[in-house]
Amino acid sequence: MIQKREDVRNIAIIAHVDHGKTTLVDELLKQSGVFRANQEVAERVMDSGDIERERGITILSKNTAVMYKDTKINIIDTPGHADFGGEVERVLKMVNGVVLVVDAFEGPMPQTKFVLKKALELDLSVIVCINKIDRPEARPEEVVDEVLELFMDLDASDEQLDCPFVFASAKAGTATLNLTVKNKDMTPLFDTILEHIPAPEGDPEAGTQVLISTIDYNEYVGRIGVGKVDNGEIKVNQEVVIVNHHEPDKCKKVKVSKLYEYDGLNKIEVNSAGIGSIVAISGIADIHIGDTLCSPDSIAPIPFQKISEPTIAMHFIVNDSPLAGQEGKFVTSRHLKDRLYKELNTDVSLRVEDTDSTDQFKVSGRGELHLSVLIENMRREGYEFAVSKAEVLYKQDENGKKTEPMELAYIDVPEEFSGAVIQKLSERKGELLNMGTGTGGYTRLEFSIPSRGLIGYRGEFMTDTKGNGIINTIFNGYGPYKGDLSYRKQGSLIAFEPGETVTYGLFNAQERGILFVGPGEKVYSGMVIGQTGKAEDIEVNVCKTKHLTNTRSSSADEALRLVPKKIMSLEQSLEFIDTDELLEVTPKSLRIRKKILDPLLRKRSNFKK
Repeated sequence: MIQKREDVRNIAIIAHVDHGKTTLVDELLKQSGVFRANQEVAERVMDSGDIERERGITILSKNTAVMYKDTKINIIDTPGHADFGGEVERVLKMVNGVVLVVDAFEGPMPQTKFVLKKALELDLSVIVCINKIDRPEARPEEVVDEVLELFMDLDASDEQLDCPFVFASAKAGTATLNLTVKNKDMTPLFDTILEHIPAPEGDPEAGTQVLISTIDYNEYVGRIGVGKVDNGEIKVNQEVVIVNHHEPDKCKKVKVSKLYEYDGLNKIEVNSAGIGSIVAISGIADIHIGDTLCSPDSIAPIPFQKISEPTIAMHFIVNDSPLAGQEGKFVTSRHLKDRLYKELNTDVSLRVEDTDSTDQFKVSGRGELHLSVLIENMRREGYEFAVSKAEVLYKQDENGKKTEPMELAYIDVPEEFSGAVIQKLSERKGELLNMGTGTGGYTRLEFSIPSRGLIGYRGEFMTDTKGNGIINTIFNGYGPYKGDLSYRKQGSLIAFEPGETVTYGLFNAQERGILFVGPGEKVYSGMVIGQTGKAEDIEVNVCKTKHLTNTRSSSADEALRLVPKKIMSLEQSLEFIDTDELLEVTPKSLRIRKKILDPLLRKRSNFKK
């Protein structure tokens, strides 16, 4: 007998990057009394990772729960970046409705469309929350029309089109249903959630069924499966069977050793949980996303959407440069292998494969951001390694033709820069689909472009638009191969001999291009120390000192003026390296180098090409 469980609501908060999802969750937590009145609370309390806090982005979806009028509201905060789209698709299976957050100035953006489409396909109830209405240039009424147009574009049903709109300022902690009425708190949003999001339903008498949608990992208890109880009830020490919709052969008896429910920011141990509850289960070693836990007497896996395949790959290689092992704590291939395979515990969109060489591993992910976050995390943990240029993963279609991942790029730029952007993207095999006027005197360009055409483009884009452009991309399936691309027009400046850099040598080298090193830095032969304006690589000696004779004094050196070196971030370095180069990553430094350090062998291999 199917029943509704009225004292629970399960919602996910979905939106484009930077539209205020995590800040909104903060306010819902504060106003439902999760924190004590005088408790000091960090901003964006759900973003617990260091990188999440620094960059202001959410990488892993997080669960929390609040109580409002005797109803428990389970809230899932999801990422907005396309690279972590795999996270969003899965968590929507746990909820009965979504709060779609849209910026009152920017309006619906590419990722808004992507997450809303997923929610509508699963037939979830939608509440639209127009956020940041206190922005000086906010235009909430126009944004409402744009959101309704987006619903129509995505073929929403009449019920879905009839969704409620709430206007909010997450930062100020206020929400209202009518723009003319000012309100002091988030009550209208809470009431709308209770009214419009359906209560979870299921059969409490049936056998247990829990679909695992997220995996958490903890050093002490290992893997923790998070999912919603669809039918029956689950208890501690209960024997269950793991099955999977996509793996018909999988069937394994296991025991539930601990069961948790969410309350505010904490997990609380419980003895049993009924339909509609979102639970965390520990004690099952090889639990995976998409697994269903069932009672042994009624085995029925719950259908589950396959996780999107990775589109981009890099090689992670043991560092073998002359400066290897000086700064990192973990440097061997065993360290590297263990760490990469450990990442698979929590990151589902990632793939790690062994290669012919024991010193290198092929790591595939959803995009450059996805892989750069992994690299940054590893370097902070004390790992030292080298990575190759990101390359896209090709496929064959049914006629045996080569296909490659394509992306839709939505670009907003001031009018005077649109010509430069169109020219650059056309060179990178981009195709202009649409051109219109955006808000605030910006031009909106829509491109269809191969993923590899975007590798290394963002830095150039920022330079071309003097930092005023906004680029958003979203994966758009595989398309026919578009032909060869040359990544970089400029060559590299390469150090000629090992040693420490000297002002005199750098002064002579800076006429040849932009330098990435300053005086007194260690370099080695084959290390890239700058960029030239010419197409070919140039070797320079930056360790060269001035010959001293009777008539020359060493103090004359002091007059030499050096141009400040260009400091490259991790993303910029990954974008800069070419196919014959590697990026050496250590906890303290990022060094770009040629794959073949010996100049003679390097010339030979170029000659063979």
